[in-house]
Amino acid sequence: MIKSFALVLCLALFTFCTNTPDTNPTETAVTDENAGSIQFWDQLSSLCGKSFEGELVSDPVEGFAGKKLVMHVLSCDEEQILVPFNVGDNLSRTWIFTSKEGNRIELKHDHRMEDGSDDEVTMYGGTSTNAGTSNMQLFPADQETLDNIPYAFSNVWWVTLSDSVYSYNLRRIGRPSVFTIEFDLTNEIETPEPSWGWEDFGE
Repeated sequence: MIKSFALVLCLALFTFCTNTPDTNPTETAVTDENAGSIQFWDQLSSLCGKSFEGELVSDPVEGFAGKKLVMHVLSCDEEQILVPFNVGDNLSRTWIFTSKEGNRIELKHDHRMEDGSDDEVTMYGGTSTNAGTSNMQLFPADQETLDNIPYAFSNVWWVTLSDSVYSYNLRRIGRPSVFTIEFDLTNEIETPEPSWGWEDFGE
């Protein structure tokens, strides 16, 4: 009787072991290095210190049409990337990308007055809801945007990145048009003047 029970137990253990799926984490888990947000961050960081001219490729927008559009990748580290964006002589804008937990990226729009003080409308934007891809990150409007700019609650921003083009895009849900600026990454230009409020950055 004892021998029979032992035989059954051995057979049961053998069956369980042979049918257990392979759960080796090195083979099944997606590592941080493979996350689209990490690859996107590294690509954007590789542009650090460089400046590029852009072109409005969507419908004309008041304040942008006919103006020289320049982005300057001012500063990059593991936590934050600063990208001043100049529209003609208006040096009020800086895009702030911040690395967040869970392979997420936050995009905020820092707007300053010429004396360096905060504009009444500033620090709006959002955080990606997933890791995205190496060449595209999506930023739906967050609660801070809703609280400060109620009409922008449905805004969605996205940035695309390739070897030759960086594009900044905005879609206001409920409106048919998309606002898009494309920057030519194959043609580096001279570094612009510092954006308002950032003149002493890095000193």
